[in-house]
Amino acid sequence: MANAVNILYPVATEKSINLISKKNTLTFIVENKSSKSDIKKEIEEVYQIKVDKINVVHTFQGKKKAFVKLTKESNAMDVASKLKII
Repeated sequence: MANAVNILYPVATEKSINLISKKNTLTFIVENKSSKSDIKKEIEEVYQIKVDKINVVHTFQGKKKAFVKLTKESNAMDVASKLKII
């Protein structure tokens, strides 16, 4: 996928904020056609962080939610504050 925007917006719910502090994990709504590798590549390029793993869930609203776990070197709190989630 050349030049495709896979990440639509970050999620700022109570659960997603708990994941940031407890599990170093960010939550994003992404394009339905995006693969895990597409999401990982785009997040690493856009936010200059290292991704450990990605889990994807399809919501009842027909959206695709990506849980992005960062490596120990990357801090989800720093990224969340830059995105003005917290």
